[in-house]
Formats: sequence, C-alpha cells, structure tokens
Amino acid sequence: MKKIYPFFILNLFILLLAGCSAQRQAVEVIVDGNDPFPKNLAGLWRSDNNIWDIYLEPDGRISWAVISLGAVKVVPGRTTTVPMKLGGKGVFKPGLWSVLYLQRQRELSVEISIDYFRTELGKDLIYGKTRDIFTGSVSPDGSLWQAQRYSYPEYTVDTKQYKNYKLPVDSNENPKEILLFRKITASNK
Repeated sequence: MKKIYPFFILNLFILLLAGCSAQRQAVEVIVDGNDPFPKNLAGLWRSDNNIWDIYLEPDGRISWAVISLGAVKVVPGRTTTVPMKLGGKGVFKPGLWSVLYLQRQRELSVEISIDYFRTELGKDLIYGKTRDIFTGSVSPDGSLWQAQRYSYPEYTVDTKQYKNYKLPVDSNENPKEILLFRKITASNK
C-alpha cells in the first residue's frame, strides 16, 4: 500500500494545480525528477496472464489498453462499443487514465479507470464502473515490469433472478494479484 501513496499524492497535487482542465484530459503523465518519460518504456506491455495490454507512447501517454472486462480494446477519451458473443453489445466509457514514473526507483504506476460500462450477456446485464491500478518496478533494461494490481470494481447485475443487484466487493482482497508485464514491441515513434 505504501507504494501507491506517492501516486495518489502526485495525482491530487496535479489535479489541484490544473483544476478542471485536468479532468478534460484523457491521460495524464507525471514523471518525478528532471528527465522526461524514458523512451525505452514506450511500446506494448502485455501481462503474463494475457489479459491486460497497455500501449505506452514515447511521452508516457497510454494510446490504448485491452482491459480485463471482456478483453476489450479501449482508447482513452473515447467510448468503445463492441458486439457481445451471446448477442447484444458492450459499451465502455473510460475515465481519466494516469501514468506515474519515479525515475530513481524505476517505479511505474498506471491507473486505468472505466467510468461506466454496460454489457449485455444474452438477456442478462452487468454494468457499473471500475478502476485498476498497476504499480511496480521496471527492470533496468526496460523489458519487464512487475506490478501489483489493485482493483476497485462497482458492478451491478440485472438478471432474471437478481434485479439491479450490486455485487459485493471485499476491499481486503487488494492487491488482487502480482502481474509480470513484458514489453512485446517498442514504439514505432
């Protein structure tokens, strides 16, 4: 938990300085120290469980991510609508995404929030919002990132049996898991 405190403090500081303009951004990038975001971290990062993909640009912005909610590719600042296997559609509206890099510690933190999603699974619905934070150390060569995943879901289901039932979440289950991300490709830029 101590590792994510700097991430939250810096985010709060930036939001207070920038005011409402920070909320209009799709991705904010924070780098401590005097150097820019390391270009060797740019490219496609894939988790070892093959569920999460995160594409970082040379300036640290996230171009897109494949999220665990149905393995859907989402672009920050843009609502994504996809067909579902059992019929219907899935709608995913991202919130503000953040990238924090602590140079001296080689610590990378990424926050991906979905402000609203709604998926139709046949006649059943699941909807809500979620926020996932990945934080951990990057290898000296910039090819591996071992990250703890903290997840804050708020899911509601609407089924034949359960009407607008909010799924229980145990906040003591954080971090959800430790993931090893490998850089699959370097940035084209």
